[in-house]
Amino acid sequence: MIQTIDYLAILPTLIVAVGSVVVLMADAFGTPRRVTGLLTVLILAAAAVALVPGHGRTTFCTGPSCSYVADDFATLFQAIVLLTALVVVLLSHGEIGRSALPAGEYHFLLLAAVTGALLLASGRDLITLVVALETLSLPVFALVALRRYDGVASEAALKLFLVSVVSSAVTLFGISLVYGVTGAMHLDRVAAGLTRVPADLKPVAAVGVVAVIAGFGFKVAAVPFHFWAPDVYQGAPLPVAAFLSVVSKAGGFAGLTLVLTAGFWPLGGTWGPLLGVLAAATMTLGNLLAMRQRDVVRLLAWSSVAQSGFMLAPLAGGTRVRPHEWMTATAAYVAMYAIMNIGAFAVVTVVARRGRRDLGDYRGLARANPGVAIALAFFLVCLAGLPPGVMGLFAKVVVFKAAIGGAATWLAVIMAVNTVLGLYYYLGWAARLFTPAERAETVRVGRTGGIAIAVSLAGALVVSAAPELVLHAAALAVP
Repeated sequence: MIQTIDYLAILPTLIVAVGSVVVLMADAFGTPRRVTGLLTVLILAAAAVALVPGHGRTTFCTGPSCSYVADDFATLFQAIVLLTALVVVLLSHGEIGRSALPAGEYHFLLLAAVTGALLLASGRDLITLVVALETLSLPVFALVALRRYDGVASEAALKLFLVSVVSSAVTLFGISLVYGVTGAMHLDRVAAGLTRVPADLKPVAAVGVVAVIAGFGFKVAAVPFHFWAPDVYQGAPLPVAAFLSVVSKAGGFAGLTLVLTAGFWPLGGTWGPLLGVLAAATMTLGNLLAMRQRDVVRLLAWSSVAQSGFMLAPLAGGTRVRPHEWMTATAAYVAMYAIMNIGAFAVVTVVARRGRRDLGDYRGLARANPGVAIALAFFLVCLAGLPPGVMGLFAKVVVFKAAIGGAATWLAVIMAVNTVLGLYYYLGWAARLFTPAERAETVRVGRTGGIAIAVSLAGALVVSAAPELVLHAAALAVP
């Protein structure tokens, strides 16, 4: 039987869930757009503060197994989700006005999606994780299509919806097979059941595990489940694209890491090599296609696909390396990537206000807006993994170490090649910022956009100066 509920454990998720309804009701009573945005910021900030009293608690337990755990791992990923969601809300202020988006519905859907991402980090049974995935996914469909008279946005939303429906079906099919052979839903019980599966049922268990991984592969845009990402990023409002690139991806990797570590580790010999192949294909295809892009949003979309490959690489070790090591590598990379990418999207959102989304539009930006150009250049250098963007360098070193430690030397070689490929378009974009242009228009940076860029840049500078802050937090977060 389910025991009493520990409300302190679920407080961050509860604040965001209840807050989403409050925002929607406030809008129904005619609350101004500016106030709605401020209320959303306060809700996310309150949830971030609530991470402290809820830390280390569990709830919804049946015996020793719990469905909701607020451990170090959950707290780290929830902090990433909440802080990056705050930046997305700041970026959304101008977009809501320009695109005439309904402010109440927009912020309600955003908070609802954040609720799903928070739940993904704390869920410890397969049903909770599936519900969390759908809670994260369903509001995003509406967010992408919220520009109701934009055919490109509607097409992007439909594509995302169809892909997500397929991924949900695949995930549920896999869970049904896993439950059929283990008789359990809690991840710890699933792991125990997989260790004693009869030989004739091991193929069924393996198919179930692979199907669940495939379902998560859609969410994190891993090859061959990536094809929705570029079109959806291009058609969605830019803050929503930033949300998909950072918040949604962080939630997806939190859920995938938990499933593999706490539930499917007995079959690491099956899913480890599979994830190695997926990681190699994802980073290679993402980088090759990013090199061909002129639209900066599509470039960031393919770059995000490539970065997913680096995040998957540590998981390729399977049972050949201790889970603590590859979990730490993935968690650290996700945390650093979130800071770098949300910063790049913040600058692109500001620059694209007048439809400037081509790489050529960034030529001479350093002369017209030196502060914005320097910030973008720093984010791009971080993503490339070059000094002074030390955080990007350390992120790649950590995943390289995990890949080699997992006896996946071949994958480390592919990662090295892809790191060089990434330099081509990251540094090429950065070089354009400082290339003289015949006419460089000044970019108007609004108050909220400036705050979003400043917050992201401050985070990138702090972590680049002291990357051990994230690495130490990731190491402590992993049991």
